Amino acid sequence: MTDNSSPDARGAAPLRLGTRRSKLAMAQSGLVAEAVREVTGRAVELVEITTYGDTSREHLAQIGGTGVFVAALREALLRGEVDFAVHSLKDLPTSQPDELVLAAVPQREDPRDALVARDGLTFEQLPDGARIGTGSPRRMAQLNAYARSHGLRIETVPIRGNVDTRIGFVRDGELDAVVLAAAGLSRLGRSGEVTDFLPVDTVLPAPGQGALAIECAASSADLAAALAELDDPYTRVAVTAERALLAALEAGCSAPVGALADVLADGQVVNELRLRGVVGSTDGSSLVQLSTTGPVPTSHDDAAALGRELASEMLAKGAAGLMGERAL
Repeated sequence: MTDNSSPDARGAAPLRLGTRRSKLAMAQSGLVAEAVREVTGRAVELVEITTYGDTSREHLAQIGGTGVFVAALREALLRGEVDFAVHSLKDLPTSQPDELVLAAVPQREDPRDALVARDGLTFEQLPDGARIGTGSPRRMAQLNAYARSHGLRIETVPIRGNVDTRIGFVRDGELDAVVLAAAGLSRLGRSGEVTDFLPVDTVLPAPGQGALAIECAASSADLAAALAELDDPYTRVAVTAERALLAALEAGCSAPVGALADVLADGQVVNELRLRGVVGSTDGSSLVQLSTTGPVPTSHDDAAALGRELASEMLAKGAAGLMGERAL
């Protein structure tokens, strides 16, 4: 257990924040801990929890992806061992247990994927036959589809490991490049190692990518209300739409599904939400990519309806056949 706090002025017991042990998870949780201290006036201590996704050496697509980084944190919440937990929202299953509440989704970081390549190369500068590492079928599908459509030849290589391990494959010359979430690199203070940010028109991010989820027990109403002060309404409606699309496709976190909802502004007035979705075969030979635009949702139900509507259109275009085994 790591105490990242000073004694609380009012003498209340510190709030216990459950977090994975990885450097990235600890960095993310540290940021949330500081924000929670500011809104509650209470000390916060980090409680490190090892998840199945941290200990398994199998590729995420093989172990299912859905919930492998989340289950142990949720179990600790339900047992009362921690007061609240921080997740990367893209790791969170789309079904929400009744006993737990998603108390806050803070303002989202950059949702894009980022390239870290040898010799400072951009994606367009990579050599013919470049080997690109990623643990994500979603990234593989879109990178391979882009390469096919532009006459490029690349090889996508499945990898596991933390940020140091993945970037190490490039430093050691085993791979020409790796693709990682830009938000994670930013939270680790490592954005300077990015050699190219992949446009969302080329690679749509995972649903919820760049956003954090703060979860607590539904019975902790006062804590949930305090944590809700950290919620960003635009991020909340965007990720709700993205995750509703994922749920309607009956696809898990490791499926080759990308989605991004972004608000569109006319001057200073935000008036529309655009939702884009993609499903593809990992070799890039088939891709279903659609988008829809509507008024900015004013409720969870409206945001979810937008996601379900786009998913229905994608399924009508053959998306189900591109996802392999669907998460039922």
